[in-house]
Amino acid sequence: MSGIVVAWAPNEYGAAALEAGLVEARRRGTSVVLVNGTRGDRLVDDRFASDGQIGSLERQLVEAGVEHEVRQTMGEDIADQVLSVAEEIGAELVVIGLRRRSPVGKLIMGSTSQRVLLGAHCPVLAVKP
Repeated sequence: MSGIVVAWAPNEYGAAALEAGLVEARRRGTSVVLVNGTRGDRLVDDRFASDGQIGSLERQLVEAGVEHEVRQTMGEDIADQVLSVAEEIGAELVVIGLRRRSPVGKLIMGSTSQRVLLGAHCPVLAVKP
């Protein structure tokens, strides 16, 4: 199975990544695998989606008409979770959302984003809301 991996969280960055991932999936005629990961602190991790948020996401994906799979993963590092899924499915693209940074902050990208960009064996599309 090949496809596009989208690193998704229930926030504006995840929404931007999802939108770009769906555009690419339609353009390429492929499927999308959304990865919503946590380090195991689900009760305090607002980027790990609730059942209601996953249900809403599933409805959105069905309406988009793109073959999809949603995976909620847990591990020590979210970047490793995204990269593992990308490797497993032989992803042709990984899509991640980036937040705005100050001029000084641009020198140091977020550690998860940086690890995905540097560790992926396929192209990575980084988008902002």
